[in-house]
Amino acid sequence: MIRAAIFDIDGTLIDSVDAHAEAWVEGFKRHGFTVDYETVRRQIGKGSDQLLPVFLSPGDLHAFGPVVEASQAEIFKQRYLATIQPFPGVRELFERLRRDGVSRVLASSGKAKDVSINQRIADIDGLVDAVVTSEDVDRSKPAPDIVHTALKRISPTPAGRCVFIGDTPYDAEAAIRAGVPTVGVLSGGFADDELRTAGCAAVYRDVKDLLDHYDGWAARTD
Repeated sequence: MIRAAIFDIDGTLIDSVDAHAEAWVEGFKRHGFTVDYETVRRQIGKGSDQLLPVFLSPGDLHAFGPVVEASQAEIFKQRYLATIQPFPGVRELFERLRRDGVSRVLASSGKAKDVSINQRIADIDGLVDAVVTSEDVDRSKPAPDIVHTALKRISPTPAGRCVFIGDTPYDAEAAIRAGVPTVGVLSGGFADDELRTAGCAAVYRDVKDLLDHYDGWAARTD
């Protein structure tokens, strides 16, 4: 049995990827930058420190990065936050892990206040043992910093007895670089082969599918 399950949030536990992408497109537009929705959507999963340089030159990043980020956050909160829902089975999966003595950790590229809100949306308050956000590290995913910090929070649990569960190649890359086996879910929009190529040992449809096939990934002994 694994000793800890480390979870991404957006696109994994809650259905928020499209909304974040729309808010980024509108945030960029507010400050004079036109970006393609599909291109932005494929960057969701990174923190702003990793996402903004994809679209802004170094000079524009310095001048406009903070205001674009602030606009995105404002737009998301005002227009989209109330519409965000958890994926089916999230609370049930966390309850099953707790019954089995498996630590539950949230490891998100988001800000701490947003992760707190998302935890309530996912209906897992009281079921989480540790939380790591982009504010706890120097670099967000796909850098391994968030996963390294998560491992410190649950020390002495070894990396090899954990599983990282996420919906993007950035989750898989970060976890693999930290030595943590990774399971992917398709609920964030990336394809099975993309997640496997990034390092996922197995891929499931969504959290409900993880729960339905619990013994296939949580009960492993390697």
